[in-house]
Amino acid sequence: MMKLNFPQLAVALSIAMAPGIGSASIFGSLGNFDVVNDTGKTARGFEIDLEGLHSADITDTFGGAGRGFPTTVERYGSPTISEYSTGSIFGVKVTYQATYNAGQWNVGTPSGVFNTPGESCWTGGGIGYGPSTPCDHFGVGTRGNATKSTYSWLVEPSPNAPSLTAVVSSIPMPTWTVTPAPVVVGQPPVPPVVVAQIQAPPPPQDVPEPQFGTPLWVKVFTTEFDSPVGLEELVANSPKVQLALGHTEMEWQLLQTDPGNPNAGKLENGGLAAVGANAESVIRRYEFYKYMGTVNSVDNQALPTLGDSMASPGEVGDFIGAQNAGINLNAAQAAVPVPAAAWLLSSGLIGLVCVARKRKAA
Repeated sequence: MMKLNFPQLAVALSIAMAPGIGSASIFGSLGNFDVVNDTGKTARGFEIDLEGLHSADITDTFGGAGRGFPTTVERYGSPTISEYSTGSIFGVKVTYQATYNAGQWNVGTPSGVFNTPGESCWTGGGIGYGPSTPCDHFGVGTRGNATKSTYSWLVEPSPNAPSLTAVVSSIPMPTWTVTPAPVVVGQPPVPPVVVAQIQAPPPPQDVPEPQFGTPLWVKVFTTEFDSPVGLEELVANSPKVQLALGHTEMEWQLLQTDPGNPNAGKLENGGLAAVGANAESVIRRYEFYKYMGTVNSVDNQALPTLGDSMASPGEVGDFIGAQNAGINLNAAQAAVPVPAAAWLLSSGLIGLVCVARKRKAA
């Protein structure tokens, strides 16, 4: 067994009690995404539910005030940000919603098919965006990660109904993990390892037999930059996203949850090596498409012809949406303050070691 002298033990205890070493909890994550309304009903808004975050953790919103471009870029205008708490669960909702007046809504997103993933569903996206466009572009910037993220269209249960019903969208939101490399005295700092994970939609809960979730295809593109990325740069026709589109990280991957395997339906990217030495930000673009191949009629398990990482042309269906996700690393690499309680506890343990040493010497 390795033995530590007192100075070594003191350093080891202080490191063990410091939450900022070995994992990063402070960083800026951004998500801008296109989403197609395939609910079959006209939507009158969209809701981004972020569990585990507070309103102070929302740093930016697409179409929000102070963005440097007009709020008219997005048909619903600026979103509202509201906190909620239900016992042990708390979170924040970013809500884009039309205005209801005199028995009708002022704007809406029609349901339909949209197959132009190279651009973005907003007024500057270059697709002739207008009242008949069946998709929209939303976005939010946060400090850290939400423990759970849910996207929902807000649809009318009946035409011009004054209340709206939330219909969950199948667009996943990445969860970022930033792991700093150990600091070695006398050696130059090593960049952190940045991992992005997305989770396929959950399986249905209201069926008599366990079912696989909705299958979908995803393509992944990525690149790094030596400068921070802003929320307004995470649109499909921006120079940075266009540069990312030139670097395919994953051509095709089938995502589907398995009721018998909690780790199924997860896709991780970027965990094999650290980012570049000068990287200040990372962008990943995920494009999602419907799965049109064969499924098991009993449990809904997808049965792709060539496997889950090689899509046949007939198995790729309509474009569902795209997620342009970015992370700024400068905050992640900064020193993380250690709470006073942790230092008190570690100093108390070190004090006990000092007492033991004095007794032994006596």
